[in-house]
Amino acid sequence: MGNGRRVVVTGLGIVSCLGSEVPTVWQRLIDGKCGISSLPGKAYEQIPCRVAGRIHRSTKEEEGSDYPINIEKYVSPSEQRNVSLSTVYGLVAAENALNDAGWKPQSENDCLRTGVAVGQGMVDLEEIVTTGTLLRDKGYRKVGPFFVPKILINMTAGHVSMKYGLNGPNHAVSTACVTGLHSIGDSFRLIKYDSADVMVAGGVDATINPLAMAGFAKIRALSTRWNAQPHEASRPFDMLRDGFVMSEGAAVMVLEEFNHAVRRGASIYAEVLGYGMAGEGNHITAPRADGYGTYHCMKLALQEANLDPTSVSYINAHATSTPLGDAAEIKAVRRLFGDHSENLFISSTKGATGHLLGAAGSIEAVFATLALHTGVIPPTINLENPDSEFEGLNLVPKVKTTFSDTSVRRIALSNSLGFGGTTASVCFSSI
Repeated sequence: MGNGRRVVVTGLGIVSCLGSEVPTVWQRLIDGKCGISSLPGKAYEQIPCRVAGRIHRSTKEEEGSDYPINIEKYVSPSEQRNVSLSTVYGLVAAENALNDAGWKPQSENDCLRTGVAVGQGMVDLEEIVTTGTLLRDKGYRKVGPFFVPKILINMTAGHVSMKYGLNGPNHAVSTACVTGLHSIGDSFRLIKYDSADVMVAGGVDATINPLAMAGFAKIRALSTRWNAQPHEASRPFDMLRDGFVMSEGAAVMVLEEFNHAVRRGASIYAEVLGYGMAGEGNHITAPRADGYGTYHCMKLALQEANLDPTSVSYINAHATSTPLGDAAEIKAVRRLFGDHSENLFISSTKGATGHLLGAAGSIEAVFATLALHTGVIPPTINLENPDSEFEGLNLVPKVKTTFSDTSVRRIALSNSLGFGGTTASVCFSSI
């Protein structure tokens, strides 16, 4: 692929069930906190899974959740009426990431060289149900003029670009649960090969509603054993894992060409070194049992980074808390890393956040970046009894840890897997 230009991470933004301020979310994550809660109301009573990583939108800190988010601080009620909830989350995360990066382009050239790649895994099902019911029961006059824009996958990227005047590449990936990581990887390549100097990159999804929950429950993807104990429902690698826990939110990174960042004195969290993609060609929902796609995308990411597998210290695993998926990913790790597998730290942060679908890959990339930046590795919470097939691996159970040698450059991989067999891996390093 050639050497290309260096790409670094200069800004981070999150909206999640753990909160929306990145330093606070990070602290909660490494302290082993969980944002998963019960789903209230009759609409969920007959659905087998009644827990989710729901964002509690409140103007009062004491209402509804341990971690409420005052969305109106960022997006006014009138603005919220005209965009999807996913877009609202994306606007909040993008604002926080751009503020963190200190990047507000002013000149025409700066605007043309700053792009947006924010994808979405699923359309707004709630909007479709509501509008379809209105059309059926009350007729055409009740269909809102913003219905179509609300359900377009690319509108979050569009709204971010319009809000900040970003005229560079405008891109919206929709690859199920790999959306967020593909957005980051594609943005890395756009900067590396000189199509942009700065990219606002990430993923969004807002799918905590009865229709989405029922649909995922029907394919037996969701956890059903822990309805009375929501904080224990998402348990990657654990013997009692029985499905993933749906979550919602957004995560955005500001990626930037290295010299561009240095010239303006930006703080740098990490460097992006490589990106791999592969397709398993196996099943609409199930991964190949041998982790074929994950193996190849990790291998390709390391090849682009020009690194040997033994240089990797940490993997933020996709591991969603499903019996098949967690095992397949670990088989891929063992195949690629061999004996070095037992020297790796491997953790899944989905125990704390649940599975953010289209935003999963980007929030986990943020966490991998923060692990490299701080030297602290987030734990896999709820990992009480690892399956015997994971024996010998350091899955960072329940309690955070630190990198063994902080004097050398730290290397991490962040993995994502999605329905349809799509996979991705991005390689990051400390600076």
